[in-house]
Amino acid sequence: ESHAPIKKNPLSLKFSHLFQLQHILSQLGSLSEGWMLEENSFVSSTPKGKVTFTNVLAVLDPLDPRRLLLACHHDSKILPAGPKNPKQVFVGASDSAIPCAMILEMATAQNSALQSTANTSEWQKTDSLGGSRHLAELMARTPHPSGSSETTLLQAVDLLVLLDLLGDPEPLIFNHFNNTSESLSVSLPEKRLHKQGLLTSYPSEQSYFRKDFYGGFMQDDHITFLHRVVPVHHLIPTPFPVFWHTLDDTEERIHRPTVENLTRIILSTNLKSANTTA
Repeated sequence: ESHAPIKKNPLSLKFSHLFQLQHILSQLGSLSEGWMLEENSFVSSTPKGKVTFTNVLAVLDPLDPRRLLLACHHDSKILPAGPKNPKQVFVGASDSAIPCAMILEMATAQNSALQSTANTSEWQKTDSLGGSRHLAELMARTPHPSGSSETTLLQAVDLLVLLDLLGDPEPLIFNHFNNTSESLSVSLPEKRLHKQGLLTSYPSEQSYFRKDFYGGFMQDDHITFLHRVVPVHHLIPTPFPVFWHTLDDTEERIHRPTVENLTRIILSTNLKSANTTA
């Protein structure tokens, strides 16, 4: 409930996005471990004209030489209002209010990266990845450690974990990249937590995270990092939720026990041993 403000406000998309941004900054800024927060705003062209993007970075230990990057987008699509209810707007609960809330919860629980993409009306290669593209470019020209002439912040990223379209009951999450199959081992913690009775509404025959390799190529915020040879783990269900990119992607369609289970499983992986950027 503490992350409810992340959901879109139907009164004003601009106000809503600012409200979400302030909530994210407030939650991360209140953590006792003292995260370093950074806002990176810029203007880029979209089918709706010039749009201001804002990436939010929260780093737990800026001096650590290596990085684990957890990511989600806090803005999403614009869809026409519902024909039967002109006040109905696209909420984007799974896309991606829930992934953002999960990352905030992880940061709160184990004192974890957050980056945004602007809202666009149509998916296009050149505009829907504006936030992640700008962030990757910025990291690629930022020396790390500070003052280094040989390495950059992007080269310090051991793994990018992108959360997207989460919240539907019984998701099937496959490994999309063979080179990161061992970087984020989630199937073993899932089985262990189930045996310990720590997962709710979870049938014994069910398994969220599959070891099977699924080579289907998905365009998402990880692409700009993937093209720069950053190891990627894309935590997205296959198939997508039936309400994907529709006005039905609302809080009412989210299965709370599944969200809690997924958060608990991810927290039980080797994320614990890595320096995290949120």
